Amino acid sequence: MNSNYRVQKFILISISLYLLASIADTVFDFHWLPLKKINLISEISNSPHTGDLNDDSSLNNQTLVIKKIKNKEFSLYNTPHFITDFNADTSQPALVNFVQKLKKLKSGGKRKLRIAYFGDSMIEGDLLTKTLRKLLQDQFGGSGVGFVAIKTQDSKFRQTITASFSEGWSDENFKTGSSGNLFFSGHLFKGNNDWVQLTDKTISDSTILIEKSLLCGYSEQPVSVTVNNQPLQINPNALFNRIPLNKDKTKNIRLAVSDQRLPLYGISFESEDGVFVDNFSFRGISGVELNKIDSAYLASINNTGNYYDLLIFQYGVNVLYSPNDKNFSWYAKRFLPVIKKVKNCFPGSDILIISTADRAFRYDGEYRSAVGIDSLIKIQAAMAYETGSNFYNQFETMGGKNSIVEWASANPAKANKDYVHPNAKGAEVLASYFFDAMMDNYKKYLHTLK
Repeated sequence: MNSNYRVQKFILISISLYLLASIADTVFDFHWLPLKKINLISEISNSPHTGDLNDDSSLNNQTLVIKKIKNKEFSLYNTPHFITDFNADTSQPALVNFVQKLKKLKSGGKRKLRIAYFGDSMIEGDLLTKTLRKLLQDQFGGSGVGFVAIKTQDSKFRQTITASFSEGWSDENFKTGSSGNLFFSGHLFKGNNDWVQLTDKTISDSTILIEKSLLCGYSEQPVSVTVNNQPLQINPNALFNRIPLNKDKTKNIRLAVSDQRLPLYGISFESEDGVFVDNFSFRGISGVELNKIDSAYLASINNTGNYYDLLIFQYGVNVLYSPNDKNFSWYAKRFLPVIKKVKNCFPGSDILIISTADRAFRYDGEYRSAVGIDSLIKIQAAMAYETGSNFYNQFETMGGKNSIVEWASANPAKANKDYVHPNAKGAEVLASYFFDAMMDNYKKYLHTLK
């Protein structure tokens, strides 16, 4: 009897906690992704739905109303293998600032052109960005893997670097903290007699000088670090700092830090000029976490003069966490501020939103594309359209409906049997498709110069 009572009491308490959390999710606009799967009042609550992304009282993915903008054509978002700024005249290039800079670089200009590529586990391990980086550097110059975090979950399987580090590093990140000074990587590290050693495996030319730079936050006073067993005093006096550590023909560096006050992000490997693609993957997020970063801090990154010329956001698979979910109004409400903040803080940079790739769930005994994927992609495109950003439909480019199932069943396979993640071969295909779309866009710009 006592055992039955304890079981009943446990069930009652659990249901009560779930109910309270569900009410908090609905009434107080609190959102935690795992809760969305078991929200007890989701079917009876009046969630905000809107046809205008700036008015969250009427957003419904099924009846999404897109405001007509002069000389713009929203339906272009469905075009595969195509980067669009929604200009109705498709002979004109998108990413205008970026392609102009590519042309200057190709014409012999000595400058660094940086791309920040944000994503979740779909790009973890430098997947996709590895191939994109190589293709761009082969075409426009540059050598070096770019940014590498002090510690990452993917360091053991990432093929473009080798990394070893002490275990004492403290790590504040998107999941554990809310500091406004987290870097784009979503991490902030501090060391107490800790070290990291990194080797860039992307560099094939042993005659090229590679600058290794420390990316770090603010310190009230100069800090002593050790670089390749040699002491070096640095002065990180801005909110964000990119501090050269050394420039030589080697591909590796060892950094040791004993001052716990210094916030560290990672080390960048770059030649003197060319294209550099920084991989900012963070497993399990939807991109809304980037809104935790303060605007002043983002502006400080831009104001160093070492800004990003193109910022790419590829998210979506972690938004499609429920097989029957078709309503993504909450995502629009939370990701729009991210886009707007980035555009304000990086006024000279182009913004590109890449749609989710295909992902499948099991329906009636077989795997098929998520029923809500079209709704999510339309939301992603609408956010790009309304903010004056660019858009690339990766779902349609990889083949559209059930393409992830076909990729997983192919021989050789291009995706894993989780029907979510392309494997290394599939990521290489996606990168090649995207590079080709970038080059088509670049050729359009060249044609306008004739």
